[in-house]
Amino acid sequence: MPYTPVAPAAPERDTRAVTEGDTATSPKLTRSIGVVGGTLLTLSCLTPASSLFVIVPDSFATLGTGTALTIAVAALLCVGVAFTYSELGTLIPSSGGEYAMVGTLMGRLAGWLVFILSLIVVMVVPPIIALGTAEYLAPIVHLDPQWTAAAVMLLATAMGLLDLRANAWITGIFLVLEVVASAVVAFLGFTHTQRPASVLVHPVIDAGNGHSAAVTGGLIVAGLATALFILQGFSTAVYLAEEMDNPRRNVSRTVLWTLAIGAAVVLIPVVAITLGAPDLKTLGAGDVAGMVQEWSNSGVGTFVSLCIALAIINAAIVMVIQNSRVVFSSARDAAWPTPVNRIFSHVGRRFGSPWAATLAVGVPGAALCFVNLDTLSEVTGVAVAAMYVFVALGALVSRRGEHKHRLAWRMPLWPAIPALLIVVLAWVLYQQSAKSLAITGAIVLAAAGYWALYLRPRQETHWVISVPEDEQAPAMTAAAPRSS
Repeated sequence: MPYTPVAPAAPERDTRAVTEGDTATSPKLTRSIGVVGGTLLTLSCLTPASSLFVIVPDSFATLGTGTALTIAVAALLCVGVAFTYSELGTLIPSSGGEYAMVGTLMGRLAGWLVFILSLIVVMVVPPIIALGTAEYLAPIVHLDPQWTAAAVMLLATAMGLLDLRANAWITGIFLVLEVVASAVVAFLGFTHTQRPASVLVHPVIDAGNGHSAAVTGGLIVAGLATALFILQGFSTAVYLAEEMDNPRRNVSRTVLWTLAIGAAVVLIPVVAITLGAPDLKTLGAGDVAGMVQEWSNSGVGTFVSLCIALAIINAAIVMVIQNSRVVFSSARDAAWPTPVNRIFSHVGRRFGSPWAATLAVGVPGAALCFVNLDTLSEVTGVAVAAMYVFVALGALVSRRGEHKHRLAWRMPLWPAIPALLIVVLAWVLYQQSAKSLAITGAIVLAAAGYWALYLRPRQETHWVISVPEDEQAPAMTAAAPRSS
């Protein structure tokens, strides 16, 4: 989609120091990927197959045949979210992602709270995904789920220390395999249809004893948080903005293409599984590998299971890459005590990766594989929805002041899209469990306390949100045409 040129203005820039130096001397990441590499990495982080085979089965248990409808509604919401990410990600391209965008537009406190919400996702999602590995390796070898997940996290950490270009192609190969697995499941499901397509829009769930019950609208709305979590990875492109060639063009393309492809890879097999499951009880159990074997034979089932296991490993690798960039950027912006900032913002000379930040994400992730993460999964869904609210608020104020006059991809139907997103996402949050809301709220309150007691008194040197000088979107010249 084309750029929308806007009228000129004299840009201003925050010139305060960042810890021991200014932006010009701050650590920088190596620019090495384009649209193809960025899309491979972003799709791998969305990891549609691992979401399909690890997270979606839980939705079948609570939503029955309404799972596809819930994901479809979430995909429509994500189109609006993708527009906001594309505009803000090209206006403020930073490896800090959401917090850099929101903090630059709405102030550093808002940016800090968004960073904490993203940190919840950063630390919890990779172990949740990794814990599904052993289940899908079972046709070949029986392993302890927690130890296997920890090994996957450590492998992902080691891969995250390598050059980003190499990782783009490695994860791209894995991505092909997981898309093939999804296609096989979709084909088998559609060729073994057991119920009419009407159950997709008039959803039912197993009620026991051979009976079914209708899925209410309230359950659909409550399930949207998990569905948003399933599709969430398309936003990875904004984290890679500092490592993309021509980010103001490639970020928006990557975000939008990834959402379209990822949603299709998830939604089409979900529809096939919904229609092809032998009965509602089997659908609610969510044993996709078992259904594949029943539809075909053990050899096909084993192949699909191995592809899923590779998809999970792929997801863990890309999530560690993405999440380490968030920690790296927070240290570069001096979110922590100075010695910690110095360590986490260091970039290795050989591979150009933030090695300390990568270890800070991967090693604790391996430890979290031994913790019960059921409640944290709900909390993560709340954190994702709340983070989207902040990004939508940022989009509402993105066309004022100096930012109004900078080159960037501009979303259509502004400000209606971000305003509608805020209303719908607030409704989704209202439908979540009191426990998950309370835990997330407590974390946010603790973060606000850290801001008030430590960061705010040191605002001249700490938490100075920066965008590298050569990444700033330039203002249009006086001769530039105005947008319509």
